[in-house]
Amino acid sequence: MPFKRYVEIGRIAVVNYGEDYGKLVVIVDVVDQQRVLADAPDMVRGIHSLKRLALTDLKVDIQRLPKKTALVKALEAAGTVEKFSSSSWGKKITTQKTRKSLNDFDRFKVMVARVKKSAIMKRALAKARK
Repeated sequence: MPFKRYVEIGRIAVVNYGEDYGKLVVIVDVVDQQRVLADAPDMVRGIHSLKRLALTDLKVDIQRLPKKTALVKALEAAGTVEKFSSSSWGKKITTQKTRKSLNDFDRFKVMVARVKKSAIMKRALAKARK
C-alpha cells in the first residue's frame, strides 16, 4: 500500500497536542521541513510544528495562502468536516470530548447503565447456555 499522506497545501490535519487539541486545520503553506502554516475557520492562522499535527487522508483543493473566505468556501464545498466527523477517528475525538465534559453525576449514571447492561448480558448468556 503506497504512502498517501503527504505534507502539501490543502491537506487536512488534526492538532494532536496543545490548546487546539482535536481541531481540524488545513495546511496553507509549508515554512520548512519541520513547520507549516495552518489555518481553520474558527482559529487564527499560525505556524505549527509537524510533530504536533497528524495528517489525514482528506485534502481540499485550494491555492497557496488563500483568504479566510476562500478557505471556508472550499471546506464547505468539499464537505471535509462532515467526512471527518463520520470517520472512526472523528467519532473517537468526539467521544473523548464528551467524556471529558461529564461531571461526577453523569459519570455515575454511565457506570450504573454499564452495570445494568452487563447484568442483562449475563442473564441472556446464562439462558442461552441452558
